[in-house]
Amino acid sequence: MKKTISVLLTVIFFVGFLSACVKDKEIIAKKGLSIISTIFPGYDFASHIVGDKVFVKMLLTPGAESHSFEPTAQDIISIQNCDLFIYVGGENDTWVDSILSSFDKPVKTLKMIDCVTAVEEEIKEGMETEQHSHETNKDPEYDEHVWTSPQNAIKITQKIADTLSEISPSNSEKFKQNTVSYITELSNLDNSFKDFFASIKNKTLIFADRFPMQYFTDAYGLDYYAAFPGCAGETEPSAATVAYLINKIQSEKIKAVYYIELSNHKVADGIAEDTGVQARQINTCHNVTKEQFAEGATYVSLMEENLRTFKETMN
Repeated sequence: MKKTISVLLTVIFFVGFLSACVKDKEIIAKKGLSIISTIFPGYDFASHIVGDKVFVKMLLTPGAESHSFEPTAQDIISIQNCDLFIYVGGENDTWVDSILSSFDKPVKTLKMIDCVTAVEEEIKEGMETEQHSHETNKDPEYDEHVWTSPQNAIKITQKIADTLSEISPSNSEKFKQNTVSYITELSNLDNSFKDFFASIKNKTLIFADRFPMQYFTDAYGLDYYAAFPGCAGETEPSAATVAYLINKIQSEKIKAVYYIELSNHKVADGIAEDTGVQARQINTCHNVTKEQFAEGATYVSLMEENLRTFKETMN
């Protein structure tokens, strides 16, 4: 999601004009603490900390792909008026710095990638890459999908809770109670993954898709092969990449090929048909569908779905 300069300048211009006249109606209606998050994990973590009496808003529309997100003028006004703005950081959020620097008054922010030890994006054997980008960019490219590990989710949640307690000391005790309860849920989730992956011999995952789960595989000692790295712009792999993944499935006797939510899974379906394995979805939790959002899906419930899928396909 690399923002063009023209788009940013246009949006900032309108924000400068509108913010003098308009406030975020949803925030004003709440007349209390307000939290804005770019994507689902920050939204869900914050919601568990503050409960239902604090306004929490996700900018990414349910059902939308996070890599194609572009902020609207109203989104930026929401950021300008909030008490805490949560975003990921990294290459896909380069637009944030331009937006924040355009405000007359600073906004309290929390960058999720700064809450954990970030790792460089890994390029695995057989994976297609944007060669020109990697050859010309001498700076390390960090994997920004930090929330995919429940262990990292715990660290991010605690940092959000600490920041909110600083912003609203009168609510700090309630935030602390909620955070302890929620971190217990995340710890139980983490232990469930540890117990399962410790019980199996073949710990290799095959993704016929982007692979945003590096923090997850690192946490549980898993290996993987995938068509593309997590933030790749391409979604249609070459015949050579498909052949490589098929060979890995056959040579390592793997039972499933995975794809991520909100993506076109034709490649996974094709590989599944050619190899006789299952094609199954894994939730990276960057977003949810409109139906899941309405039904109250959470990071934990989505990760529990992943655990059930792994148990059904890796035992």
